[in-house]
Amino acid sequence: MTAVPEATPVADFEGVTKWYGPVIGVNDVRVAIYPGVTGLVGTNGAGKTTLIKLLTGHLRPTLGQVRVGPHESWSAAAKRQIGYCPEVDTLYEEMTGRSFLTTMARLQGWTGSELTDRVDQVLKQVGMFDRAHRRLKGCSKGMRQRIKLGQALIHDPNLIVVDEPLNGVDPVGRLELMDLFRALAERGKAVLVSSHILGEMDDFAERVIFMGRGRVLAVGTLGEIRALFADMPLQVRVICPQARALAKELMLCESVQGVTIARSDELSLEVVHAAVLFRQLAELAAGGQFEIQRLETTDVTTEATFGYVMSAAAQF
Repeated sequence: MTAVPEATPVADFEGVTKWYGPVIGVNDVRVAIYPGVTGLVGTNGAGKTTLIKLLTGHLRPTLGQVRVGPHESWSAAAKRQIGYCPEVDTLYEEMTGRSFLTTMARLQGWTGSELTDRVDQVLKQVGMFDRAHRRLKGCSKGMRQRIKLGQALIHDPNLIVVDEPLNGVDPVGRLELMDLFRALAERGKAVLVSSHILGEMDDFAERVIFMGRGRVLAVGTLGEIRALFADMPLQVRVICPQARALAKELMLCESVQGVTIARSDELSLEVVHAAVLFRQLAELAAGGQFEIQRLETTDVTTEATFGYVMSAAAQF
């Protein structure tokens, strides 16, 4: 189940399988990472961690190839194009945020005034410029998370891989980091974000990779993936002052499996093959008898779509 955009991929998996002795980590993974923000979603044991380690070159595949641009992901040339922010919260505790990023920048070849300018730039990007003098052992979880993200950005990579980046970050900080991910995407960067909080994906992920049992189950925008399940009921909300009269009309539509009058001006519909319903609503609105003020699907979210994907996968 894959919807492939037209852009050139920054990284791609070609028939990748990884074994840990007798245990399979990922199985025949074929997926590409494109510029923009891509979410990585799956239950525990789905293969997300293995996929990330293969992408960042921490592991080599048993079968297949993982490439970042033209290079094998485990090569030095590929790693220069990757910025990795791990979930693990282990840092050099006696360092300040600034000294840590300065060290990381030196390891990437920055020197002199360019080094100082680059560290300042990244500290501002992650919202730590005014707090960079603090020792890391005295920083909050959210501040440490920002510094970890800063070291992933310090060498200006084309691919940024972040594992649970919003853990421990306050609500304002979450919005700021989501804005940062969007800004990186606007600059043509590819940002892969793994998160167990599915609602976060709705806010910033342009595409989502759903994993389960070591396989990629579906890839695409939420709308594209949801459209693959046209035979499964879709929840639709309609705002119309003539809700009761509209309900009578819609109950005659074959695609409508259920109608609930939520309020005097609101209907909640359970629909299959929603395109049929949308055409009928357009005809009713054009006839002038009904004033359709709002029409929206209420289950095209990461969490709802993940449920559809996992239900479908369980049948195989």
